[in-house]
Amino acid sequence: MALLEKETEKLFYSIGEVADMFDVNTSLIRFWEKEFDVITPSKNKKGNRLFTKKDIENFKLIFHLVKEKGYTLQGAKDKLKGGLKESDQVKVDVIHKLKGIKDQLVKMKDSL
Repeated sequence: MALLEKETEKLFYSIGEVADMFDVNTSLIRFWEKEFDVITPSKNKKGNRLFTKKDIENFKLIFHLVKEKGYTLQGAKDKLKGGLKESDQVKVDVIHKLKGIKDQLVKMKDSL
């Protein structure tokens, strides 16, 4: 078994899957959807939200700004509108990957 399992690529993610990715409630996902224009899920015939990979990337940025950096919602909106530097995006990606590695190592440790 490889240390890092390859993430399966999906076209769309349900609200529950997105909430699980960030370990938050689905209500926070719905709230951020209303607050941030960059999150634009489509809806199926039943009205279920379908988030794209781009939406997930935007959630990563918002989560990083609000939950990890301590920005207010308005501050995060302003930062996103002003545009993030490429280095900011790289930092977010690295943090996300490191958290995934940490989670896998903890699972391995717990199984010993």
